[in-house]
Amino acid sequence: MKKFIPAIMLLVLVVVLSACGSNKANNTNTASGTVTYQSESGPVEIPANPKRIVALAYAPNMISMGANIVGVDQWTNMSPLFNEKLKGVEVVSDEDLEKIIELDPDLIVVGTESKNVAKLSEIAPTVTFTWGKLDYLNQQLEIGKILGKEKEAQTWVDDFKSRAAAIGDEIKAKIGEDATVSVIETDAKSFYVFGDHWARGTEVLYQAMGLKMPEKVAKDAQGPGYYTLSQELLSDYAGDYIVLSRSSANDNAFMNTDTWKNIPAVKNKHVIEIDTEASSYSDPTTLESLLAIFKEGFLK
Repeated sequence: MKKFIPAIMLLVLVVVLSACGSNKANNTNTASGTVTYQSESGPVEIPANPKRIVALAYAPNMISMGANIVGVDQWTNMSPLFNEKLKGVEVVSDEDLEKIIELDPDLIVVGTESKNVAKLSEIAPTVTFTWGKLDYLNQQLEIGKILGKEKEAQTWVDDFKSRAAAIGDEIKAKIGEDATVSVIETDAKSFYVFGDHWARGTEVLYQAMGLKMPEKVAKDAQGPGYYTLSQELLSDYAGDYIVLSRSSANDNAFMNTDTWKNIPAVKNKHVIEIDTEASSYSDPTTLESLLAIFKEGFLK
């Protein structure tokens, strides 16, 4: 009997250790330093801590978490918020296969709309994301997973939501709970008004802060994300406050027209300007920058 008890304990220990080892193998390969990421297109074995990333999508999200980017898309490269961090980084597209091979990436991130996903996957483990499938916070959590920084991503998400909500409460206390805000952008040819999930600070204003958009904006822009309109219709979509996204490189002569000057929000100096190139993403760096701009713009 005394010999039987240790034998049973040994058997239980072996079973437990085997189960733990099997469970770990399904997620992490300690020998090769890889993990299995459950992407929307299926499981992908990726580096546990990727060191050389070609980011053809969601580069700002990765840069915000300190990822080492060796190849980046042209649009991210245009944002002044990332100029310093992208010095010396090769600008590539999903068609620059030879360039990407030369960069020797250990991870590639690209949109599902790419026609070269299969070819990219032959170069390095490739993770695809469908733009807009996840909201801006859950997207950041997924980026955290592929970088091995899920806890850091969750910490930022929780903190940002708390701070943005508090600032939103301050703003609503000042401008009124029913005051409306429109986000309008111009590219010198057309004007656009946005719903609550199309960058330009819309996630901050409407989702995180809980500010209201005009009914007409909600009707026409909320579903598709944005709505194109003529200069003559700007006043119909303007809220009590306007966040104006514009590029200094474009012709902004419209700001000198009576159509613009006669909009009540413009008359009341309720216009907050943001740089289009610096507000086209919804990553932590961009969102933190916009949060600071909105806090000053509404509460000053």
